[in-house]
Amino acid sequence: MDFPGRFENLPLYAFPRLRELLDGIKPGGREISMTIGEPKHSFPEWVTDIIVKNAKGFNDYPSNEGIPELKEAIVGWVQRRYGVSLDTQNNILALNGTREGLYNSLIALCPEKKNNSRPVVLIPNPFYQVYMASSLTVNAEPYFVEAKPENNHLPDFAEVPREVLKRTAGVYLCSPSNPQGAIATIEYWIELIKLAEEFDFKIFADECYSEIYNEKIPPGALEALNKLNADPERVVVFHSLSKRSNLPGLRSGFLATGPKNIQRLGLLRNYGGAPLPSPLQHAAAAVWQDEEHVKNNRKLYVSKYKIADEILSGLKGYTSPEAGFFLWIKVKDSEKTTLDLWRETGVRVLPGAYLAQEQNGKNPGKDFIRVALVAQQEITKEALIKIRSLIEKQ
Repeated sequence: MDFPGRFENLPLYAFPRLRELLDGIKPGGREISMTIGEPKHSFPEWVTDIIVKNAKGFNDYPSNEGIPELKEAIVGWVQRRYGVSLDTQNNILALNGTREGLYNSLIALCPEKKNNSRPVVLIPNPFYQVYMASSLTVNAEPYFVEAKPENNHLPDFAEVPREVLKRTAGVYLCSPSNPQGAIATIEYWIELIKLAEEFDFKIFADECYSEIYNEKIPPGALEALNKLNADPERVVVFHSLSKRSNLPGLRSGFLATGPKNIQRLGLLRNYGGAPLPSPLQHAAAAVWQDEEHVKNNRKLYVSKYKIADEILSGLKGYTSPEAGFFLWIKVKDSEKTTLDLWRETGVRVLPGAYLAQEQNGKNPGKDFIRVALVAQQEITKEALIKIRSLIEKQ
């Protein structure tokens, strides 16, 4: 039996690769996992009460677009956070986690041809691997743009050759970025939107880490779009409760965009979507309306930034992140460092090479490890001390 060849160049997902690297090797100390970005802080206790109160809704098929209460809560949050007014019917689509939307948006919105050629999707390098999978699904060419340290770990899409930009149908950008924690400024967003208008492509703005930051509040693509008074179809923005509210298992997110995009995305979702059960949608509506737990959550991460700065300050290759909950630490070799850390200390991190694509013989993640600051503070401190000690011995 033949299989489709479109995914032959898709790399093995990062975590199965990590298991292949480390499984069968005895850890050299207490096991501490700092690999996956799975928030472990507490979520609001009243979330469970709301789910129980609305439990009869499990007996009904859920709303595919999102219940009115949820969409109204999302619109209210966007207005408070970004000062942008949206319409619940024409600008919002509720999602079963943003990964669903990030993957399916290209299927709904990417043309089969761009200027009579195979379309291109620009992807930061390193990147969230769903971007590449979605591009290959629609037979678009993934074109990787290195997020260089000298450019604040943000890709310079304006440097992409014009012949590639003419074929570009979409651009993915994560801000704050995963894995580097870099923030795209409002000026950066504005220039990217102008580039999108010049070459007629859409921007898929992954802003799932927007509420976890140190000092600077991350601006958003919707703000830039509003300042420019640009075409609302130009940008599709994604947000989630997973990181903001420590609710990755609730699977509640949304996308915001123009009405034409919403119509096409909603049409596809009628066939292939997996809407959130209505009791969970009611809970999500309440969570989007509450900011107190978000502030408390952010304080916990800020305290971990300080711990990291205290322990890793002066370590060559360490830069304090602006936002998010990952450290992106430069090392001599990401796989070797990961293996040594596990074998000698029991600390489990993720090789940066697994989050990037090799281009012209170079993998921009090869000399970095990603460290997730999701564990309790004392465990985080213990792990970072061990990480520093091992790196200094290299």
